[in-house]
Amino acid sequence: MGWFNGGEYARIEELSSPRENHTRKISVLPLVFLIFYEVSGGPFGVEDTVHAAGPLLALLGFLVFAVIWSVPEALITAEMGTMFPENSGYVVWVSSALGPFWGFQQGWMKWLSGVIDNALYPVLFLDYLKSGIPALGSGVPRTISTLGVFSLLPFVVMGFLSIPDLKPSRWCVANLDDTDWNLYLNTLFWNLNYWDSISTLAGEVENPRRTLPRALLYALILVVLGYFFPLLIGTGAVPLNRELWTDGYFSEIAEIVGGVWLRWWLQAAAAMSNMGMFVAEMSSDSFQLLGMAERGMLPEFFGKRSRYGTPIIGILFSASGVILLSWLSFQEIVAAENFLYCFGMILEFVAFILLRMKHPNASRPYKIPGGIAVAVAICIPPTILIFVVLALSTNKILLISLIAVVIGLVMQPCLKILEERGWLIFSVRYQLLS
Repeated sequence: MGWFNGGEYARIEELSSPRENHTRKISVLPLVFLIFYEVSGGPFGVEDTVHAAGPLLALLGFLVFAVIWSVPEALITAEMGTMFPENSGYVVWVSSALGPFWGFQQGWMKWLSGVIDNALYPVLFLDYLKSGIPALGSGVPRTISTLGVFSLLPFVVMGFLSIPDLKPSRWCVANLDDTDWNLYLNTLFWNLNYWDSISTLAGEVENPRRTLPRALLYALILVVLGYFFPLLIGTGAVPLNRELWTDGYFSEIAEIVGGVWLRWWLQAAAAMSNMGMFVAEMSSDSFQLLGMAERGMLPEFFGKRSRYGTPIIGILFSASGVILLSWLSFQEIVAAENFLYCFGMILEFVAFILLRMKHPNASRPYKIPGGIAVAVAICIPPTILIFVVLALSTNKILLISLIAVVIGLVMQPCLKILEERGWLIFSVRYQLLS
């Protein structure tokens, strides 16, 4: 972190843990795929957009939503992430602009949103697997996988095989009177957000001032193409039946287009994708807790690393939250996650604008061109989308999410009391000037 002093940004020499200097840093290519898996992981889970709104709106949605949501979020992440290249990420952005209380609230809501997000992946993988093995519909999936482009390869093959069957007229089907806007927007929102999650790993990135913006650009292109073309293939190659377009339907399309072998390949890719997303999100969530501990927002034990540099306590807490939330349905998890994520994004947008206003001369290795007016303009379209998503939330999701917000509001002063009484030890390595 840096201290602001008279409009200038001066870095402070920070003590590092004995192991940090020996930890391998993340370069551009691994970072691209890490962002890809934190945001997307492939087109697994996009089927509900066709179910909710039909092919035309599904295809347009992933293009338009990318422009008005993903691009602004990625740009802000590039600027703020290079301005504060440390593991607390968006927590320090909000703390610097609004103070440590709101920084803690940001950390709580984004961590909880990330844990809820991670609870999706066992459910999503199971939805794909049970389409081929119905007996696994009530079981517990077990899979070991790694990050890689393997999750997109079967869609490339399916694209070539589907060329003779493509009918462009199928892409133009839409019915505004028969559109489930809640499901449609929540599915788009979930599939195209979390660009800021990589900021909680900025402290692990090699030369983040140069690497982070490049990786975000490459990942943005990969994510959008990874959604659009599989949807183009799927909706154009088979007759439309919107009721069939639910989680796992791509595996059935694969069998229609290429046979059983392609279906099993796609299901294996789904397994790898969901494992990749799980690992990427777990990394982001656990390093966020580590960063908050280093800033004195959480007890010091959250900053404990293994001999490999991984945040042990953060991983245990994040994994426990995933297990507790895995009983919810896919749609309920998406809606609850989006609700909390929206609150966090509002704080990020406010922090981004305030830091531009209060500290225009602060060091920004990557800076979005333009002044305050441009900064505000960038935030307007995604903010409108946020309020639309919030307005469409069900009463059940609204209640659960508000309870979670209240817990965060109470938790921060309670932790402060425990610190003052000496019952918990907090780090004092990093301090913010008031």
